[in-house]
Amino acid sequence: MTEILLVRHGQSEWNAQGRWQGQADPPLSPLGLQQASTAGEHLTSFDPFDAIASSTLDRAATTADTIAEKLGFETPLRCADLAERSAGEWSGLTRDEIDKQYPGYLRQGKYPPGYEPDEELILRVRRGLRTVASELAGERLVVVAHGGVVYCLEAAAGRRFKHLSNLGAVWVTVDGEDVTVGDRVELLTDGTSTTPTAI
Repeated sequence: MTEILLVRHGQSEWNAQGRWQGQADPPLSPLGLQQASTAGEHLTSFDPFDAIASSTLDRAATTADTIAEKLGFETPLRCADLAERSAGEWSGLTRDEIDKQYPGYLRQGKYPPGYEPDEELILRVRRGLRTVASELAGERLVVVAHGGVVYCLEAAAGRRFKHLSNLGAVWVTVDGEDVTVGDRVELLTDGTSTTPTAI
């Protein structure tokens, strides 16, 4: 059994602008880098972790690199299956731009071409978590990924939607094929927390 602290990356440039990212690859903002460093320091007060992994997208990878340095780990394992949900034609757009170009879609829960459906996303994310659990030695891991990754896991577990802050996290247990979602954890307690609401 592997216990994973699944962490949302720090604020990205597009988070700060209110843009849907999907699998586009904007970097962390200066605040996002600061958030990652602060969260890494906070994680040193937790029971020790054995290893760290991340999505392949820059905002998650840079967050993981920063945390890894604080925890004394080498370069984190990268896992493409833990990338953010594809936002299709909405990638790079703000909610206002979506409302203008796709009237009524957001209100009605409709999505554009290329948007990754829930049933595909949850299979990919669970596969990614099982991959890092099998490839990394140890029973306690930090894994840095994305808001959409956490939201799909919580939705599949029957949780009501609640926005997750940058450097917010959730405990996940991987036991063979089973992936179980636990409690959320907030890693920023210094007033620098930000909560993207684009998606």
